[in-house]
Amino acid sequence: MLLAKIKEALCGLYEDIQAEVKEIPEVATEEVVADATDAATDEVKPEASDAAPSKETRTEENAAEQKETEPEEAVEPVEVPGPKETDYKAKGYHLDVELSPEKIPEAAEILNREGFFIESIAGVDWIEEKQLEAVYDFNHFDELCRVVVRTRTARDNPEIPTISHIYQGANWHERETHDFFGIKFTGHPNLEPLLLPEDADFHPLLKDFKA
Repeated sequence: MLLAKIKEALCGLYEDIQAEVKEIPEVATEEVVADATDAATDEVKPEASDAAPSKETRTEENAAEQKETEPEEAVEPVEVPGPKETDYKAKGYHLDVELSPEKIPEAAEILNREGFFIESIAGVDWIEEKQLEAVYDFNHFDELCRVVVRTRTARDNPEIPTISHIYQGANWHERETHDFFGIKFTGHPNLEPLLLPEDADFHPLLKDFKA
């Protein structure tokens, strides 16, 4: 199946960050908790005698019993980075891929090799997070399989490697995105204004733009 094949291929781009995902520390077992409770009780336990246990000892014993019967809190599993399958009817695409900027050309190479074409490149201004996002839409020539690739870059110095040498159609898409959001597609052969005036020094789709 094409979707499974392309998902597996793109998953290889996450190997380095998957290796960095740390395992969740193991939760103490019931035996360890019980041993710790017994040790704490022994410290305050009076010397053996026929006398009845003190009020403090009974309170500590009751607390220990209650602690042993309390259920352990469920630990949420760590989400492993990688391509995410989505509901096409709800989202309009089958696979959602988030990558760092330097891996965008690698993803484009994989998609191009598997017969995908690029539909568009759009920008998003995450002004509060001080980031800009580029969203790449890909579709397949022979069967319906849409893939969205996303990447974010610093808003004060937005740079993403070009894919115009892989997809010729990306040339104009990158120029348009640069026009409106100011993202610099490094390595682009001619990142001149496409829709704005030649001398434009503004980017009208940034959220802090004022006409």
